[in-house]
Parts: sequence; C-alpha cells; structure tokens
Amino acid sequence: MSTGKGIAAAPFGLAAAIALLAGIGACLSLPALLPPVLSAIILLAGIAWWWRGQRLRLRLLGPLLAGFAWAGLHASVVLSAQLPLAWEHRDLVIEGRIVGLPEAEPRRTRFRFRVDDNDAQPAPLRGKRLQLSWYDDFGTYEPGPRTALAAGTRWRMSVKLRAPRGLRNPGGFDSERHALAQRIAATGHVRDPGTARELSSPEGIDAWRERMSRSIATQVPRPSSRFVRALALGDTQALADEDWEILRATGLTHLIAISGFHVGLVSGFFALLAGGVWRLWPSLARCVPRSQAAGVAALLGAIVYAAVAGFALPTLRTVLMIAAVVAARLWRRPQPVATALALAVMALLLIDPLSPLAPGFWLSFLGVAWLLWCLPHASGSSSSTSPLKDFFGAQGVATLGLLPLTVALFGQASLAGPFANLLAVPWWSLVVVPLSLLGLAAEGLHAGFGGWFWRLAAQAFDLSWPLFETLAGTGIAMRWLPEAAWHALPLALLGAFWLLLPRGVPGKPLALLLWLPLLWPPRGLPALGEAELVVMDVGQGLAVLVRTSRHALLYDMGPAVRDGFDAGERAVVPALHALGVTRLDRLVVSHADNDHAGGLEAVRRTLPSPITLAPDGAGLPRTQPCLAGTRWRWDGVTFRILHPPPDFPYLGNEASCVIRIETAHGAALLTGDIGEVIESRLLGRDPAGVRADVVLMAHHGSRSSSDPAFVAATGARHVLVSAGYGNRFRHPNAAVIERWQRAGAVVHSTIDGGTLRIRLAAAGISMQVRRQMQPRLWDATRQREQVSYRQD
Repeated sequence: MSTGKGIAAAPFGLAAAIALLAGIGACLSLPALLPPVLSAIILLAGIAWWWRGQRLRLRLLGPLLAGFAWAGLHASVVLSAQLPLAWEHRDLVIEGRIVGLPEAEPRRTRFRFRVDDNDAQPAPLRGKRLQLSWYDDFGTYEPGPRTALAAGTRWRMSVKLRAPRGLRNPGGFDSERHALAQRIAATGHVRDPGTARELSSPEGIDAWRERMSRSIATQVPRPSSRFVRALALGDTQALADEDWEILRATGLTHLIAISGFHVGLVSGFFALLAGGVWRLWPSLARCVPRSQAAGVAALLGAIVYAAVAGFALPTLRTVLMIAAVVAARLWRRPQPVATALALAVMALLLIDPLSPLAPGFWLSFLGVAWLLWCLPHASGSSSSTSPLKDFFGAQGVATLGLLPLTVALFGQASLAGPFANLLAVPWWSLVVVPLSLLGLAAEGLHAGFGGWFWRLAAQAFDLSWPLFETLAGTGIAMRWLPEAAWHALPLALLGAFWLLLPRGVPGKPLALLLWLPLLWPPRGLPALGEAELVVMDVGQGLAVLVRTSRHALLYDMGPAVRDGFDAGERAVVPALHALGVTRLDRLVVSHADNDHAGGLEAVRRTLPSPITLAPDGAGLPRTQPCLAGTRWRWDGVTFRILHPPPDFPYLGNEASCVIRIETAHGAALLTGDIGEVIESRLLGRDPAGVRADVVLMAHHGSRSSSDPAFVAATGARHVLVSAGYGNRFRHPNAAVIERWQRAGAVVHSTIDGGTLRIRLAAAGISMQVRRQMQPRLWDATRQREQVSYRQD
C-alpha cells in the first residue's frame, strides 16, 4: 500500500489513527477508570505531544495518550449520567419524545425515549435517553395506546427504572456494554399504562421513516416486504428469529440492514447525477469545478441516506469517510484512500470515543483496511485487473481477513458465507437496494408511486432468498466455536496478515498455526474422577451445567418470561456453545416452574438430549420420572438422586429433583427450590447424603429454605446462589446468607459475579467468578455506587 513515509508520520495519517485507536482501546479494556482529573492531565499532555512531536515515535505517543484519556473522560461522563441507585424502582412521571422506531411485539412494545431537558422532569433523567417497554396482558395487536406508540411523538407517562444491568455469561450479549455505547441512562417499563398521555403528533425524520415503513408494508403484499423495509429504511423489527438465524448461518447479516456499502452506492449516484448536470451546463464550472460539485453532491447524498437509516453507526462511518475525501478535494489536496480512511477513523473516534464498544466499528474499518492492503485499485496501484477478478478478490480478502474477528466477537463462523455473499452482494446491493430507494423517492413525490418499485424489489429479493434458506439448512452453514483466550485474536489476525502477503513470501502454511488458539481453543475439561459445575447467570431462575471429562448434564434451563426473554435461547444455549458443549447427555428439570423450566424447549431445539428427567406429575412432555434412588456413573463421577421418592405427590417447589454429585475430590448438592420441610426430611433420611463441599442454595436464597440444621449438616465450603438483580422477591435473603457464612461457607451469587464456575479436582476446589475474571470498567463504577448507597 503506497501510503509513504510522510503519510505515515503525518499528524493525521494512518499511523496516528492506529495510535489513537490503540489508546482508546486500552482505556476501554481497563477494569476501572482513572480519576477524571488525572485523565484530563494526560489528555493535555497527549495533545501537546501529538502536535509538537518531531520524531515519528514521539509523535505517535501523543495520539496514544490523547485517545486513552479522551475515552476515559467520555466514559466517566456517560457512566455518571446513568440512573443513580437511590432512584431505582421508584414510580417516576416523565415527559419526552420517542426516538427511533418502536418495536411492537404481541405482549409489549419496546422503544427509546428521550426525556425533556427541563426542571419539570426528575433531576437524574433530564435530557437522558431511556430504553422502555410497554406491556399489556392480552397478547394482541388490537388498537390501543401501546400499539399507537409512534416515532417522533411526545408522551407523558409513569415509569419504573433501573440503571442498565445485564447478564454476564460466556458467549452472551453484554447489554451493559451496549447501553454504555448507546448512551442509555436507564432501562425500565411503563407503569399504569392507562394514565399515559400522548402530548403531540409524530414529527421529525423518525416519524417519516415509520410512515414509509407502513407504506411499504401496505403496498407490498408479500412476506418479503419485511426485507424491503430493512434494506430501504434500516427497519428490522419485522424480521423473525428464524430470519436472523438464516442470515447468521449464511453470513449475510451485514447486508440486510442499511450498511456503509449502501450509503456508498447512494453517494456515487448523487455524484454521477451532479456530474451529468455539470456536463449539460458547462458554464456552471466557472463557479464550481465539476469534480468539486460531484464531491459535495456525494456528501449530501450520503447524509440524506444516513438520515433515512436513522443515523445508524455504520452509515455515519461511511459519511465521515466520504466527508474526508470530499474535504481533500475541496482543498485541492487529493489524498490516498488510506489517508481518507485514517481521517474517517480519527473523526469518528474524536466525536465518539466509545464507538469501539460496538462490533460494527471493528468489522467496518478492519474490512476496509484489509481491502486497502490487498487490492491494487484500493491501495492506489495503477495495475489493471478485471472487475470480476477484483470482486472475487474482495470476497476472498473479506472472508479470510474478517474471520478471526467474527469468531472472537460472535463465537461462530459461517462456512457458507463466502458462497452466499458471491450472490447476495451484487444482487441485493445493485438490484434490490436501488429499487427500494427509488420507491422511497417516488413515494415522496406522490403517495402510492413507490409501490411499483417496492414490489419489484420484493420480487427480486424472492428470487434469491429460497437459495439462502436451503444453504442455511445444510451442514456447512454454521459452526459454533468455544470461547478463546484474549491472545487468540491478535495471533489469528497476524496469521491472516501473513496469509494475505504477496505471493512468494515463505512459510505461509505455518501461518495457519496462529489460528489454532482461536479456532481450536483448549476446552479445559475435567480429568477422570473430577467434575465442574457452571451456574449460569439467567436472572431470577436457575441453569447449571455439570461436566465430567466426557459427559455433560444440564440441570434446569432458566426462565422464559412475558417480555419475550427466553433464557434458554438468549443465555443458556450461547453459554453452552462458548463452553464448547456439543451435546448434552442428560437434561434434568428440577420442577415445572417457569424460572427453572421456561428455557427447556429452546435448549432442546439446539442441543437435543436422549434423556430428560423431571418430577413425576410435573406435566412436562417427553420426560422420564426423577426418582430418589436413581444413580449413574460417568467418568469416575457418581450422580445420585435424593428426592423426590416414589409416589411423592407433585407439590411444585417441594417436589424439586435433588441431585448429589460425588467425585474422588469432594461432593456437590443441587437442591432446586426445596424448602425447610424437605431439607429436614433429607437430613433425617440420609444425613451423609446431604453432606457436600459445594451446595446450590435452595430456592434462590429464600427465607423459606436453608434450615439451620440442614445448613450445619452440609458442611459446605462454597454455596452458590442464582438470582436476578433487583428481583421482587429480594432473593437471596440477607439472614439466609449470614446463616451460611456463620456455618463457614463462602457465598457466591450470580447477581454480583455473573456466571459461577467451580471445579472439584485433584488440586482442590477452585472457583471462577466471571465478573472478577473478566472485569469491565462499568462494573467497577456500579460496584462503587452500590457500596456508597449501602453505607448511606
């Protein structure tokens, strides 16, 4: 790539952009933020060094320090703007405007809400952005206030809020990270929906987007109209889970919503249009040269299309890059494409230093960087190749170069992706998207004119979608990969760089060895006679994975609650994939309550098991009775069911299946939701059976469980609690925790620690708490606030 030494050493060149990004990334990877005063001092020093540094190495230290401090200051401001702990779970009356497009579902509508910035609003919420849900009890789309929520309308409503708080599991979505990147100050739901009042009619760009989306749905009587809405407006709310599964399996998620490539197409069209006007009226060039006019038109087209997409981050990245190129033309200082990319990166990072928290940031810029490195036209080389060869070359580079990042970010690799993209990229981007956009333009001229273009776009899309559905159903479509160590990604990127070097570079086959830590990471399975328990963070519920050296058992699957959250699908299955579990030898449902059995079907769809045990009378399909006295042995580890005995009536919590796990190095006890009565019966019937080194605290730490005699009889050294943050039952009970601690046990909770992993091994009992093993700077901020609040 012909950047040259001068460009690399320039204050705003590629090397400076990389240094700025490295500094920001280092800050966002810290377990805690520096004090704001120290960050401000480092920022001033970094700016001075950046501007005055004479030698390349010294100058690059400037943007590195500036980026580190700038990200720290920005994160401090955003975290301090989140809802204070003292304001959580209050009934608050707020006024504000709906931003973005509301997502209507059968029992709820999710929407973002910007609170008015005036003295009439609660002080911590003024001008803040909230993520809200409006529930109903009917499960219909019948007309009413909830279904009348429209983008751009102002409302007064009563809400109950809490600071952004999410689950922390291997392979799981980090909602706290997402909230920080999106500047969401609080999440919550509408209280007393009957008192909510609409204050104004829809207005603004989001209202126009929603109106156009409804027009597409009305004028295109085809199921594929949902994809036309996504490609034209970035409105993906109508896409079902099955659609996303197909898109992920075929590696096409980057195309289905408005992407930077689509913005580039619109920008190029505007540039060609302006160039044509200047050719028709050459006298215009006396005022503004044709090349500059085309650049300004390209930038205006990109801005307009970004607005159509709701200024989504991928579109803003492309707009900034186009702006950098246009600015260089207006100043009559043409820059290489690599320099334009560097300017776009720095502009975005200086405006939003938290943007690296979004996976799309890395995918977009790294994809362009790979193309600049490998493709001759992108790097400014004058060598000529055919467009077809360039296209296939771009696909190969994107597939190979982005594979390590895709695996690290999403824990999966689409083997069908390269084949699907060969068809989808030209067909969707050059046929479906332009027709969809022409429909928007025609609809803007006169209502009803856009339907003809939108129907053509839907027909064109329907020609390709069946192929992708078939491809997604093949065995080559998707591979889930275990979670790897932090160093696996840089090694794999180095391997990709090595493989993409010019022909003749020696040792390329050896580069594949650098991919092994990412694609085949060590699973760390227990040895013979050892066992590992993984208590997953599923909120107010329970899901425990028990592994031996060659077998896996899942005890409960978490809740499936009214807001559409299915822990089996959203937490348990991703965690199993990330832990490298490819099969489950046995499922055990402790009892049929939703917080334990809600995720059963989601787990069964993905990882079917030959045997599912549940208490007799629980009413769960395709299960065998869980009966006391049943035992089996896997890899030197004995599993023994202690409760319920034969002929025991199904009594909900009290009928929970209790399992004892015996290894050569200690024992564990899984108790479900049993109460003090059953604990006393177990103690009287089999005192030795309840003795265990590790105990799952019964009923999430309820006051009705953990009988003092039972606690003492277990002799537990570690007690595990699975409960949801801020749950309405106030589990685990403080007195119960104190009871276990007085008995000599260390209590670990998913509320504070996320996923809990404990191993009974020859080397002793070892414990891993995910929030401690992988600390995040937003964790430290919330923990300090909780300590301060408790002391007050």
